[in-house]
Amino acid sequence: TARALTILPRGGAARFSRRASSRAPVLRPALHRVHAAATTESLTITTPDDWHLHVRDSEKIADVVPFTARVFARALIMPNLNPPVRTVADARQYRDQILSAVPEGVSFAPQMTLYLTDNTSPADIVDAAKSGFVVGCKLYPAGATTNSDLGVTDIAKIYPALRAMAEHGLVLEVHGEVTHASVDMFDREKVFLEEVLGGLVAGKSAVPGLKIVMEHITTAEAVAFCEDAPATVAATITPQHVLYNRNAMLVGGIRPHLYCLPILKREKHRAAVALAAMSGNPKFFLGTDSAPHPRGAKESACGCAGVFSAHAALPFYASAFEKEGKLDKLQGFASHYGADFYGVPRNAGTVTLVKKNWTVPQTYAFGNDVVVPFFAGEIVEWQVEGQSI
Repeated sequence: TARALTILPRGGAARFSRRASSRAPVLRPALHRVHAAATTESLTITTPDDWHLHVRDSEKIADVVPFTARVFARALIMPNLNPPVRTVADARQYRDQILSAVPEGVSFAPQMTLYLTDNTSPADIVDAAKSGFVVGCKLYPAGATTNSDLGVTDIAKIYPALRAMAEHGLVLEVHGEVTHASVDMFDREKVFLEEVLGGLVAGKSAVPGLKIVMEHITTAEAVAFCEDAPATVAATITPQHVLYNRNAMLVGGIRPHLYCLPILKREKHRAAVALAAMSGNPKFFLGTDSAPHPRGAKESACGCAGVFSAHAALPFYASAFEKEGKLDKLQGFASHYGADFYGVPRNAGTVTLVKKNWTVPQTYAFGNDVVVPFFAGEIVEWQVEGQSI
């Protein structure tokens, strides 16, 4: 069974963990086991891709794109800006902004997506397929997450667009949560599978040939759904949902920088997701869902959802895979399976991870503000060779 690599931040929360002795063995010792299991000093893999990334817009792009571009050859860019990326023209303009932020001498290819609305037409899909740089469309149930208010209100309204996507080879990326007020926050993914995705994948409402990616899965039910679904269905997995369960966010005080959507779940779900990531099943591949917000937008009475992990995404996965003795599975998960599913060539280059402790900064620049990164102030044991920290 996969074990949690779960640590409490320093300060008040850490002091609480020392007082609560019944909780301490679950948290701090889990990190210690990573140290004890360390045997490999370096690992070289095919250059990876990130199949779920947020880089925001305007002046913020220049501060976050380089983290991804220096390690990953491609990244699937999410379209939930304000206003969202709804047309090929929008996507072209956004792509140009991203490319302008790529460091000189670095090869990086943003893979663009369109934001589905109730009014997305088959003609919009045809234009996207012809563009050469739009590879999919994102289904946000209206109100499900950041900047999703213009998302889909009823999946029946987008069936013409979905059929056009299947015909023209575009992938449907799905934020798989219902937004009914009557559904508990921790059950929204499970209910989405039952009420929406099940009908889209199988039965009379299914769209034949439509490739679907279940984005950032968080539950044992989502793992089982993906495993049992046809080969046209796959799933991405984030570092936070492999490393943390909901206790890390809530025990000893609320830690807003671990708040994301879908929200962290019980340990049994974290374990199931981690096992899927490390299973070698090509249906599961890397998608960080790195989603930066200014510190003040997270540390507020009504904070934004999103974890910024781009600064050390690959080392986070390496730590989790190493702890379970599954480093040999990292290359497939990070570098092969996503490219295969999206029908693009695997990357020709390589990256090397080295075993070398470093401390994550408390903040990084983010436009005219700062962003608090995943593992802020904590030690990470792996780093990408040649990457400045």
